[in-house]
Amino acid sequence: MNDPFLILGIAGSLREGSFNRAALRAAQSLAPAGATVETFDIKGLPGFSQDDEATPPPQVVELKQRVRDADAILLVTPEYNYSVPGVLKNAIDWASRPYGDSAWTGKPVAIMGATVGTLGTARAQYHLRQMFVFLNMFAVNQPEVMLSQAHKAFDAKGNLTDEAAKKLISQLLEELVSLTRKLKQT
Repeated sequence: MNDPFLILGIAGSLREGSFNRAALRAAQSLAPAGATVETFDIKGLPGFSQDDEATPPPQVVELKQRVRDADAILLVTPEYNYSVPGVLKNAIDWASRPYGDSAWTGKPVAIMGATVGTLGTARAQYHLRQMFVFLNMFAVNQPEVMLSQAHKAFDAKGNLTDEAAKKLISQLLEELVSLTRKLKQT
């Protein structure tokens, strides 16, 4: 398959200087040949309300369309209070609604995350995997990319400098492309 391959990347942090936004930028430069990582910024998404799902705001309409247009999804998440940040969960909820019209259905997905802590977003990633069951998404299982002590992996400008992390991210994206292509063959 030589078609252009589109991965939609979403960072679960709103902070401009976040390590997860920086990791997503790094992923853009580490995509395998023939693949492109585009991003969608969830900043400004209103809180989900079922009252608004019949006529969602334009940013939600765009999110759902971008998810549908992508071959695969890359979620880059911090960990807040042992779980997924509320803003990322909100975006996931919006794109899954109304019931029966989820943009996530059948999408291959990879997860990675960065934190200054020692567990590297393990709990948040596990919670995302639990959500994928209901969302009917197909997750890359390995490699797991959990960048602990992220303040040591990036320079002052937010560039990823850790070579082992770069290698893991490259492998993760290669596995995402591979999984997606396998799923398209079935």
